[in-house]
Amino acid sequence: MTQEAPPSRKRVSRASAIAWLWKSLSHWPIARLWRFAALLGPLVYYFSKRERQITNINLGVVYPNATKSERNALAKQSLKHSAATMLELGHAWMAAPEKVQASILSVHGRDKLDSARAEGRGVIVLAPHFGNWEVLNFWLSSHFPFTAMYEPPKIADLESVTRHGRERMGASLVPTNPRGVAALLKALKRSEAIGILPDQEPAWGSGVFAPFFGREAYTATLLPKLVARTQARVVTGVALRVPGKGFEIHFLDADERVYSADDVISATGVNASVEASIALEPAQYQWEYKRYRKVIEEQQGLANANDFRLY
Repeated sequence: MTQEAPPSRKRVSRASAIAWLWKSLSHWPIARLWRFAALLGPLVYYFSKRERQITNINLGVVYPNATKSERNALAKQSLKHSAATMLELGHAWMAAPEKVQASILSVHGRDKLDSARAEGRGVIVLAPHFGNWEVLNFWLSSHFPFTAMYEPPKIADLESVTRHGRERMGASLVPTNPRGVAALLKALKRSEAIGILPDQEPAWGSGVFAPFFGREAYTATLLPKLVARTQARVVTGVALRVPGKGFEIHFLDADERVYSADDVISATGVNASVEASIALEPAQYQWEYKRYRKVIEEQQGLANANDFRLY
């Protein structure tokens, strides 16, 4: 009987295979990556039950007036874009910098960052899971002193790959703990830019419930604390995918409520800012994330809890 390989060897082997795949894909042109994603997306939709179900549940909440066929079509497009994001990681992290820069077709709203820094203010960039946020990180860290919080990947042996990819243009990654928050504050006080993921559920005690597309979602309260201590400007940043061609960077003014000292009002502004970015092209948002998980756990505001039995 063949002896099973030690778990650590399995992880290393899997990590090595993934890193090799990203490196190989980093040589592909953007058009070919999109064609591959167009082939892979339907397979994800039909064979990845979890992603399909969670995406459809979320779209049912967000677009209740859409028909089932309309939501299914949007779900298929969304999972195609999610597949493209995964395939493009090698491009964002490992391709020659000039190749990545060439794939950024245009930048809209850069003046919002430049003017804030000219006034001696830092900039907080809300970067939701939309389009290709790794390309956004590449651009930001190429043009500004940039700091962002970082959590190691689930596959620990991939940490060196992901960390190097995100830091290679000068970004500073800090942990998601009080030491990391202190680093963000220092960066803002130096009139630098920082990045925050506004659409991930924080740990209990680090957020409040605020509406996201009309349903309560547990939302982090880090932002008002950073704004209150630094008077930073807040913008939403996304790298919108232009299928087969590249990316357009967009910086949008955040909803004015983000500047409130009230945690719930600020969190409502954060979610409204994410909604505004999604409106650019809903299919490019990562709908397979369980955004409403904690409110379901709390059973708050659920008119029909059975709709969420798959969460």
